[in-house]
Amino acid sequence: MTHSPTPKDIWQGFHWSFFINVQALILSLRRFEAQLASGNHHQAKIELAAATEFMLASGASMELAGSFSDAQYQQSVRPSMSPPQVSATNFSGLMSWEHAALMQIWKNLRSTFETLPPGLSPQHQAFVQAYSSLATAHRAVCEKFGGGDSGSLRFNQSCAVETLDKFSQSRRDLIDPQRQVAQGCPFHS
Repeated sequence: MTHSPTPKDIWQGFHWSFFINVQALILSLRRFEAQLASGNHHQAKIELAAATEFMLASGASMELAGSFSDAQYQQSVRPSMSPPQVSATNFSGLMSWEHAALMQIWKNLRSTFETLPPGLSPQHQAFVQAYSSLATAHRAVCEKFGGGDSGSLRFNQSCAVETLDKFSQSRRDLIDPQRQVAQGCPFHS
């Protein structure tokens, strides 16, 4: 006899999947960087396309992590991420090594993305679009579970969705610096 997964099982399982995909994304981006540095644009294109697929898979995992009701989230999932179930009072995915590693890679790649060879532009734009898809999925799950009206476990004093939007913009600026340059300074418009 099989049992249906609980909301906590769904949340944890798809977050584990999310982090596995982020780990693969990290590897692909490191390989992309190495191939580009060695002048192998064909292989760099393949690695950036793979990174895009892992980003899309991460977004799908995030979306599926929220496939139950808000009431179930409030009753069983959110309490599982607070003391005494976890030692931190501000539990967050920001605490993971994967997040730190990915942000460091994106910071390192910012100048690379700014000066990409034109032949890699289609793959780069697909990568940026995949990030937008992931950010949209994360925002939707957050909003579904009350993040439009309240704070997160980590940032309890501010609107969680607004915080995610700020993070999203700053991360997009790392991976799509040309967009930021193209928009120009808002004070000189």
